[in-house]
Amino acid sequence: MAPPLATRGLPLASRGPPSCAASCSSCLPSYLQLGRRPSRRFRCSSPQVDAAAVPPGKGGEYRPSFADDLLLAFFRSKMVKEVGWDSEKPGYAGLMEVANRLMVKGKSALETEQAAVRVLQSLFPPLLLVLYKALLAPIANGQLAAMMLARATAISCQWLMGSCSVNSVTLPDGKSWSSGVFVEKCKYLEESKCLGICINTCKLPTQTFFKDHMGVDLYMEPNFEDYSCQFNFGVPPPPLDTDKALKEPCLDICTNARRRRELGRNSSPDELSCPQV
Repeated sequence: MAPPLATRGLPLASRGPPSCAASCSSCLPSYLQLGRRPSRRFRCSSPQVDAAAVPPGKGGEYRPSFADDLLLAFFRSKMVKEVGWDSEKPGYAGLMEVANRLMVKGKSALETEQAAVRVLQSLFPPLLLVLYKALLAPIANGQLAAMMLARATAISCQWLMGSCSVNSVTLPDGKSWSSGVFVEKCKYLEESKCLGICINTCKLPTQTFFKDHMGVDLYMEPNFEDYSCQFNFGVPPPPLDTDKALKEPCLDICTNARRRRELGRNSSPDELSCPQV
């Protein structure tokens, strides 16, 4: 989940997006026009490091601080309250099991998304959300609010997503705002090993939360090949039936999808995919 500000990221009415597995074990560049992708991979703005000068395991990986541990515990407690169950595992591994249980609890993808939105709401004092949407979101056509959220997300959510940085995004009208966040390799997706958990407990709920409760459009673009993700604050998401992320099959490493492929040799193609995608 991509809770905003202090944690990271988690629609409402009947729209029927995809529905991944309850038992899973578990970006657009600044210059990119909406709906198009360049042939080369985006590089974040952080300075390059000579790999030879960095000891194995010492570079590129975000190292949680004591404050990050507190944020993880706070976020996990809110998710546990929503799910009504907690894992015996400590730290991030336990959080992933709770996220997986969130998928089990939901009878549909929509229920899972709504539960994830409630988790995000619980992270903030209700009055703060009301005031942000009423007072900040309208300023300069939403530019100030979008830029503030991008910076807050990049600063406070690395414990959940991993290393990330603020970048520029291009709006549908051609304007460019520094309201994007590029996640180099999303830890939440990497650890969940499940496209359904990414879509239903993070991407769609987070987009809905920011729009409905903070008044800011958000389009999230996860890359299921390299696990990077581009947050586009101020950019409305496309309709569900045209969102490329929702048309992707589940990851090869998704245990439940792999099991279904192995057992479902005589099943239809739809039955061989991860059941909630």
